[in-house]
Amino acid sequence: MTDTRSTYNIQTAVLSFNEELERLKMQAVMGWSKEFRNLSWYGLKNGMRVLEVGSGPGYITEQLLNSLPGSEITSLEIDRTLQAQAKERLKDVSSERLQFVESSIYQMDLPDDSFDFVVARLIFLHLNNPIEAAQEIYRVLKPGGRLAIIDVDDGIFGAVNPDIPALHSVLMKIADYVAQHGGNRLIGRSLPRLLAESGYIDVDIDAVVQHSDIIGIEGFKQQFNLQRFVHFVEKGIISPEEFAQLQRAFEAINHSPEAYAMMNFITACGTKPL
Repeated sequence: MTDTRSTYNIQTAVLSFNEELERLKMQAVMGWSKEFRNLSWYGLKNGMRVLEVGSGPGYITEQLLNSLPGSEITSLEIDRTLQAQAKERLKDVSSERLQFVESSIYQMDLPDDSFDFVVARLIFLHLNNPIEAAQEIYRVLKPGGRLAIIDVDDGIFGAVNPDIPALHSVLMKIADYVAQHGGNRLIGRSLPRLLAESGYIDVDIDAVVQHSDIIGIEGFKQQFNLQRFVHFVEKGIISPEEFAQLQRAFEAINHSPEAYAMMNFITACGTKPL
């Protein structure tokens, strides 16, 4: 089962299924310590009842279980194939600690006022109607509970060395293409307003910066996998010249000791009023 109001479908991803799983894994674990630090600062505590929406193959679910040993985690995912991956990976976790729910973020099969904290990591950029999703999350939060959204904004993507002069242009062209299909790769800048319009209070926003000199280059190699961009060349979204710049950067990241990369992730949080 999939939801047509989301632009993400692993079955149509440009990478192979296993390559996409590996990319998602690296993306999840490469900066978790900083992300968890921010989530804790926003009020996530051990012992809370936590919902993770759009949990995919369970990489962040696993991190939450490890970081919150006294918490009950609910993993919500609409894609049955991805959830099967998570169930297999986490098969040894007790059902008292982990529950799986196959459901849409727009209409969750969960009771009102049930969770202390909701984590939504890299899902809102894919949603055609993010306010509807935020309002549905609001419904299942307990009064005083919090929603934390971790997402991207390609307008402040980050930096690489060697420099890619066309990088900003490439990212904006891809963002425009995604927007035409209902997603939003510039969602980060809109998160405070989205939360406020959905009824949340005490809204705040921050950034998590990931740098290859600190966490290693491997995760960044996955993000700059050239196969992710071939599709956009074939569709005429980015030019062969722009792709050649990406190719040179990819080769440098893979082989040059002088190469580094930095990426920014946006974290926004809002509270359901008492």
